[in-house]
Amino acid sequence: MNAPLADAAAVMPRAHVGARDPDALAKLVRDLGPGPFAAVLLFVSPEADRDALAAGLEGAFPGVPVIGCTTAGEISSEGYCEGEIVAVALPASRFAVDCLGIDLSALDGQELIGRLIRARAGLARRHRAWEDEFAFLMVDGLSIREDELTAALGPGLGPVPLFGGSAGDGTRFRATFVLQDGQFRQGWAVVMLVRTACAVKVFSLNHLTPTQRRMVVTGADPARRVVHQINAEPAAQEYARLLGKDPGQLTTFTFAAHPVVVRIGGSHHVRAIQRLDPNGDLVFFSAIDEGLVLTLAEPQDMAVHLEAALSGLAAGGRPAILACDCILRRIEAQENQRFGAVSALLKQHGVVGFSTYGEQLNSMHVNQTMTGVAIYPPKVEP
Repeated sequence: MNAPLADAAAVMPRAHVGARDPDALAKLVRDLGPGPFAAVLLFVSPEADRDALAAGLEGAFPGVPVIGCTTAGEISSEGYCEGEIVAVALPASRFAVDCLGIDLSALDGQELIGRLIRARAGLARRHRAWEDEFAFLMVDGLSIREDELTAALGPGLGPVPLFGGSAGDGTRFRATFVLQDGQFRQGWAVVMLVRTACAVKVFSLNHLTPTQRRMVVTGADPARRVVHQINAEPAAQEYARLLGKDPGQLTTFTFAAHPVVVRIGGSHHVRAIQRLDPNGDLVFFSAIDEGLVLTLAEPQDMAVHLEAALSGLAAGGRPAILACDCILRRIEAQENQRFGAVSALLKQHGVVGFSTYGEQLNSMHVNQTMTGVAIYPPKVEP
């Protein structure tokens, strides 16, 4: 085990096991170590038996909040992986948490703000000596409610930085689940408020550069994140024309390799295309509306960009990193023969987490990024 990974595992224990292993929970408990833990996070391949996993959680982690979600791929201590369950533990000696479940079918912004304020105040009262905070969100990745949810979370979180990811279902896009209180639920989200003795840094990164090629959404169904027309032409046809391609050549890799971005608050944010539907419309991963100006972006070398970003995070000490990484980044890495290089960097820098159907950063839902938190060892042990 190299030094960065050893440091990361000491700050934030992690373990992984095959999703179909009948002894999965017992092995995760063994490999995470004795605890005590403030919380355990599970990133679960859609290949896993969710019912069996949920049924065994209370016996495996008695009295410990266990939250998690299904994935579009996992990130373990070995880098990118698939078909596994990745577990991450937050030791109670350094972390305190409060996990708030959110029913997306009954989202009430004012009620949620009140819950968040009370939870933050409670953590601060119980752990006055710990000054660092962050919030981690997992949300049903097919709910189409992430934009509304993050906007509602912002006022209740105040200065607390938030990051998160939308649960996945491999590349099937059929059903995604969020785990809380021993149940895998659809139409659900969970936000974990964390107060810690460790220094933390919430971050977001992408390797995309905007071009001068722009387009305007002239026909859309915002409720379904569907674009019918771009520049008053059929959406897929016009998008393909701008790329110099035939509409029949559009694939998931095309969308990953040629994303579109919007300019918000002086920065560009990705509005990734999920798929082409049978009508020739473009289905997006995040909010879209008529009149929106989209700019084509071109990717830099993902491995080179990631190495610089992770090395920058390590400049202040070797952190443990919990990350939400868009499925489109994984697809692009595979298609461009950079999968091995990216995976090796994730392993080298002690990154764990999952591949998502979208990412959250503070009050925004974004795509084709890696969002996460770097957690640094405390200078003085609590």
